[in-house]
Amino acid sequence: MARPLLTPRFELVLRLSTLVMVSYLKVRILLNFVEIMVLRLLALQCLLSGTWATRGVPLVPGYHGNEQDIDLMKSEAAKIGYPILIKPTHGGGGKGMRIVQSPNDFVDSFLGAQREAAASFGINTILLEKYITQPRHIEVQIFGDKYGKVLHLYERDCSVQRRHQKIIEEAPAPNVTHDFRALLGQAAVSAAKAVSYHNAGTVEFIVDTVSDQFYFMEMNTRLQVEHPVTEMIVDQDLVEWQIRVANGEPLPLSQSEVPLLGHAFEARIYAENVPKGFLPATGVLHHYHPVPVSSTVRVETGVEQGDTVSMHYDPMIAKLVVWGENRAAALVKLKNCLSNFEVAGVPTNINFLQKLAKHRAFESGDVETHFIEQHKDELFVKPSQSVSAEMNSAARLSATLVAACIFEKEKSTLKESPPGNHCLLSIWYTDPPFRVHHHARRIMEFEWENEHDDSGSKLLTLTVTYQADGNYLIEMGEDGSYISEVKATYLGEHKFRVEFDVVSMDVHLAVYNKGRIKHIHAWHGLHHHHFKQKLGLELPDEDETQHKTSFETATGPPGSVLSPMAGLVVKVLANDGTKVEEGQPILVLEAMKMEHVVKAPTTGVVHGLQVTAGQQVSDGSVLFRLQGQSFLFLTYFELRI
Repeated sequence: MARPLLTPRFELVLRLSTLVMVSYLKVRILLNFVEIMVLRLLALQCLLSGTWATRGVPLVPGYHGNEQDIDLMKSEAAKIGYPILIKPTHGGGGKGMRIVQSPNDFVDSFLGAQREAAASFGINTILLEKYITQPRHIEVQIFGDKYGKVLHLYERDCSVQRRHQKIIEEAPAPNVTHDFRALLGQAAVSAAKAVSYHNAGTVEFIVDTVSDQFYFMEMNTRLQVEHPVTEMIVDQDLVEWQIRVANGEPLPLSQSEVPLLGHAFEARIYAENVPKGFLPATGVLHHYHPVPVSSTVRVETGVEQGDTVSMHYDPMIAKLVVWGENRAAALVKLKNCLSNFEVAGVPTNINFLQKLAKHRAFESGDVETHFIEQHKDELFVKPSQSVSAEMNSAARLSATLVAACIFEKEKSTLKESPPGNHCLLSIWYTDPPFRVHHHARRIMEFEWENEHDDSGSKLLTLTVTYQADGNYLIEMGEDGSYISEVKATYLGEHKFRVEFDVVSMDVHLAVYNKGRIKHIHAWHGLHHHHFKQKLGLELPDEDETQHKTSFETATGPPGSVLSPMAGLVVKVLANDGTKVEEGQPILVLEAMKMEHVVKAPTTGVVHGLQVTAGQQVSDGSVLFRLQGQSFLFLTYFELRI
């Protein structure tokens, strides 16, 4: 067969494309080879710990052996002394980690950690370490090349965590002296040199805030999720470094040439239900509008509007990274970006991240790994008269803005629609209907979803009157005590300009239907509010594979215990007829490779057990009943951490 005739330009493009592909494959092979060799070496951290100790790398007392016999592990735990930390030798992200306070809890915690490690990483080998009671989690980014050169790119503080998983990272670490920073960096470099490490890596340390001593925790042989904060403060592309080093090139800088520029934060945005103990959430991203990116703001994400967050993957949907000239400036930028990061359709931790960023202890850099537990009374606000009054006032304001925006959107749609196609939107069809010589009025009901404290939702009734000048008179309360005249202008794409009481603000709306419920999310200023509105007709959920229709509320026979999340039943610990005490584990659920223990909410007899091991359950489904109880339990569980 004759060779097809190629133009010189096309042939050049073809040759260049082939060259690029071959080069790419060579780099990938090198990267994979390096990763395999290093992982084989560092998987034996127990053996290497002795080497690191001789190189000046401080180690936490613990057991790092390959022998995993349960009796031996119990004996080693006793030698170390309680409390101890159980964690897998492979993987990360807090998966499989357990804090054990006494010997009575050791066996269940050890076996649970092994199961979770096997599910997450394919290897169930466990190590034991002395648990530091007041620790900070600080890690050092290191790089090594094939010529024996290793340097560090300063440290990151990852102390603010939930379920042993980082949610806010920052670089450099706050309240760290120059000398302490140098010691951390040198210890990390020594650890890497001890194993002739080359390529990207992270050496993690536990810092005892009582003694100011630090101890080696683990070494990760990769670029981690939080590496962008380091990129921001050193002004280097670490992914490019990794590829170049794997391709045999030397490191481009010496240690003295690595700059330290300003301060950076990274906030991990998760689909999760914070009031339920940060349980992962599933659903459709009906609205997804991250903040605009710039030279000082990065958004790294793998989802877009309309995507489904399922139970089979990690619930992180985005990383928000900001930079400032100093910590205070970076923190202001973080707060502003979180306020303008719009997600609707699934619960997220954005509101909680805002509370963290505004907390006075966090603002001062006074952080440790128990930060959330220490400040839970402030972060998880309990309802009080003053707080409720403030929240109710904010809800009324937001409902007023939403009502005006909805009316203005209808009016805008009415004007833009072809004649004859908009009758159902017309004010002639409002309830009550428009009448000649009278203003159009409509009564609207919103259920405000209170996501700020646990005082519950609130029903708001508004009377909206359309004025002759195009403004809206909005009254609220049985006595009409709340009244405001509002002017709204539709800007397109669910964006509005609203003016009232000599104040002008921009409002963004996200609207979607689930079952007989219309969900309305409103963002304005630094505020986000979520409202529900009942519809007359049943509409299908826009994600029927992940959700039951919204009008199907969590119900069951008296005494029912309902699943706190969608997940897989991995273990059933009781049978029908079993008498249980309050707090006794009944079954274990797994979602996104994290285990959650469902416990008896009160003393009783298990009756009507609905599930078996290996069964998938949906959020709110009946798991079992406690005989003799006449009330409904929505969520009773313990995070296995």
